[in-house]
Amino acid sequence: MTKNKFVINWIDDMAKMTQPDKIVWIDGSEEQAEALRAEACSTGEMIKLNQELLPNCYLHRTAVNDVARVEGRTFICTSKKEDAGNINNWMAPSECYAKLTKLYTGSMKGRTMYVIPYSMSIVGSPFAKYGIELTDSIYVVLNMLIMTRVGTDVLEALGESGDFIKGLHARADIDEENRYICHFPEDNTIWSVNSGYGGNVLLGKKCFALRIASYLGRKEGWMAEHMLILGIEYPDGETKYVCAAFPSACGKTNLAMLIPPELYSKKGYKVWCVGDDIAWLRVGEDGRLWAVNPENGFFGVAPGTNENSNPNALHTTMKDTIFTNVVHNLENNTVWWEGLDKNPPHNAIDWKGNVWDCTKYDKKDKSTCGAHPNSRFTAKATNCPCLSKEFNNPAGVPISAIVFGGRRAKTAPLVYQSTSWQNGAFVGSIMASETTAAAAGAVGVVRRDPMAMRPFVGYDMGDYWAHWLKMGTVIPNAPKIFHVNWFRTDDNGNFIWPGFGDNMRVLMWILARCEGKVNANITPIGYVPNAEDINIEGLDGITLDTMKELLTVDVDSWLEDVQNIKEFYAQVGDRVPQTMYDELAALEARLNAAK
Repeated sequence: MTKNKFVINWIDDMAKMTQPDKIVWIDGSEEQAEALRAEACSTGEMIKLNQELLPNCYLHRTAVNDVARVEGRTFICTSKKEDAGNINNWMAPSECYAKLTKLYTGSMKGRTMYVIPYSMSIVGSPFAKYGIELTDSIYVVLNMLIMTRVGTDVLEALGESGDFIKGLHARADIDEENRYICHFPEDNTIWSVNSGYGGNVLLGKKCFALRIASYLGRKEGWMAEHMLILGIEYPDGETKYVCAAFPSACGKTNLAMLIPPELYSKKGYKVWCVGDDIAWLRVGEDGRLWAVNPENGFFGVAPGTNENSNPNALHTTMKDTIFTNVVHNLENNTVWWEGLDKNPPHNAIDWKGNVWDCTKYDKKDKSTCGAHPNSRFTAKATNCPCLSKEFNNPAGVPISAIVFGGRRAKTAPLVYQSTSWQNGAFVGSIMASETTAAAAGAVGVVRRDPMAMRPFVGYDMGDYWAHWLKMGTVIPNAPKIFHVNWFRTDDNGNFIWPGFGDNMRVLMWILARCEGKVNANITPIGYVPNAEDINIEGLDGITLDTMKELLTVDVDSWLEDVQNIKEFYAQVGDRVPQTMYDELAALEARLNAAK
């Protein structure tokens, strides 16, 4: 497949260690993929679903002890501990290589090693970065074929260069006590062992596209961010693009595939999805920030996805999809999950492979679920009904606004705008969500998740913020930065804002601000809309007074939050830029002055 000596020598070294029976190169062809699907079905690794109702769709179950990303087993391995930072788990590279070599040795005996050459972003584009993943899992191969751009053209683009990300994955014994997902940013290397769950083993995803890419971005002058990319097309045909970062359970995929309210769709507005999870951003020749989605598919959470919450996501999964850890509906050989509809199958197998009795399902008891709460679908982006026509544009799309968000009951207003890029970076650094009743532990505990990157920065968080600040000095026409909170509640704990498609009303105000078409009120935290400038036409129960409540800045709550931010900054450590402390002190002073 290649004469690249860097690739060949590395594969030889890994094969000597893992000792597979044979090595198969993945060429990206449909013929090879179909043969692998058939093989996986013959061994029970996958189940072929109803091909009339769900063409080219399959079901897979992971081990019961292997159902999610494991942050506690995820390491950044840099030669200096301080370069990994206080937020990340760290292990010395020499120690980690030695520890994992023992686990990998002989781990592929009796198995096949698959060689997957893949590209993050469009092959040959200015954004493109290349990787090769070695794995002993057909499930990984088939998922990578959906999630990335795989094939011989990647090897051709790489040529004789050694500049590629070396990824090694072995299922080994799926032993959770010896499960490791380790990143060596100084070596362009990722090692994952003893897992079969997508988030730990699809090494192009969070491992490469965020942890390694964030390290490369800092070194090379670009940004790798945990952000969706969406475009809003106006009736005149012009499209404006927005990037947005949200912690988990804050509606990221729903926003990425938003369906406009009737108010806007009747006028000809459309919303296009460029990406639902990751954005790579570079400064364009025109001085604007341009973004691509480096992925080629969606690795989405199934439970809660339905015809009402996210019809575009649901329709994307109707063909060419791998479902993981959902219910197998034996009535028609399809799949089901909690929140899909109100008709759970009566003849079904749950995510563990056991007969499932839907009559014993209790919404408050996760152990009764038929589908695992983190069950997934891996679906092709090209099957998304609202996929942007710019999805495969090698230049990416120009970004007008960057939006941060969190889940706060009282503190953050529905939307506010930062006063500058520097202030916007500060707003991103203090992003947070509060735990809900659905989460384990106490309700209302604030968890800081800067830029929604807390688990994904491949180096020290303070240095990451410094990179954000530096980028602000090299983008002549930088996007405006905003913060949203769809989750403000009334005194009874009910959400005030309807959310979902109606979030477009807030995005329209954001884009109007970017174009200087609406004014705003300066407050201690930034610019807040005039209540009448967010269109509430057709919204039941939302009045001008409701909007004023949603846009109120609660000074006491913010002052309390400032103390929490100080504690978090102390946790991040010595590399927090002084600029961030200056922004924090200025915020506190403005809040005190407003009392």
